[in-house]
Amino acid sequence: MSNPLSFPAVQDYLAALVPPREPEMQAMERYADEHDFPIIGPVAGYQCYQIARMIGAQRVFEMGSGYGYSTAWFARAVRETCARQGQNDGCGVVHHTVWDAVLSEMAAGHLSRMGFDGLIEYHVAEAVETLKSTPGPFDLIFNDINKEAYPASLPVIKDKLRPGGVLIIDNMLWSGRIFDPADRSGATEGVREFTRRITTDPDWIVTLSPVRDGMIIAYKK
Repeated sequence: MSNPLSFPAVQDYLAALVPPREPEMQAMERYADEHDFPIIGPVAGYQCYQIARMIGAQRVFEMGSGYGYSTAWFARAVRETCARQGQNDGCGVVHHTVWDAVLSEMAAGHLSRMGFDGLIEYHVAEAVETLKSTPGPFDLIFNDINKEAYPASLPVIKDKLRPGGVLIIDNMLWSGRIFDPADRSGATEGVREFTRRITTDPDWIVTLSPVRDGMIIAYKK
């Protein structure tokens, strides 16, 4: 009898455990499937939401936000944290950062329809420089930029994240390419080097979660 425990089987099982999403988020998921657009997906998205709720995040900065799918998970967490504290307008902010103005416009439409107006700050710009120039500190930073730029982003992230804050960084298994010693591409080397740097830095407590394409979850001491 073959072993039914496989990576795809685990991912499918985890996806089945995520509570149903509202129609707008389901529409975003369908768009990603139909256009082969790389979103973090419901399992990783729900994990991001859970972490943001656990630390009571009110200031979130996203580096590489696409058309707002991950942003919606963080915005939901921030809104719920603010509501729990009895605060409303001006309580929290999620920074959506993407190079592409069309993606930013798409995100604004989706997030507005989900009732997140006033909670999102949009940047059509390069993510690392935008983080550097945006007043901090932040409770949570999410990083999903070009993989070649991962290592150089770490000092900026470390400077802008509060003690006790959390960094989440996507694609750390890189579809298995990190395991291929012959793959010396800039993107693969960027993922490897970022992983080496953050896991050997004593200022971080780090776990690599094998959800979807791998997410590093790092707590800044």
